[in-house]
Amino acid sequence: MMKKALGGLVYSTEHGTMCPSCNQPEDACICKKQPRPAGDGVVRVSRETKGRKGKGVTLIKGVPLDDDELAALAKQLRTRCGSGGTVKDGVIEVQGDHCDVVLEFLKPKGWVVKRAGG
Repeated sequence: MMKKALGGLVYSTEHGTMCPSCNQPEDACICKKQPRPAGDGVVRVSRETKGRKGKGVTLIKGVPLDDDELAALAKQLRTRCGSGGTVKDGVIEVQGDHCDVVLEFLKPKGWVVKRAGG
């Protein structure tokens, strides 16, 4: 079989795991670091229970930061709210209903922050 048919190099003893798409080391992968589309400049904070068996989650969308800074902000928010959470596709999720706490935390950062939803 041809090397391309197998997907190319998947592991290198020098670099470790390789990305099958761009054939770069996983740490230096260029195909997964696609920039998120630019929003309208408004950070929206909302509460959602859909698909979570009735458990409420606070969603923060539209934060104009890269992935590393977004993860650091998510950690600060989780610490401030005293609960768990994660970052998925550029959206910060904090477990529980913490909209008011998040709004007060984000306003001094200089962004336009609005509450979305009800």
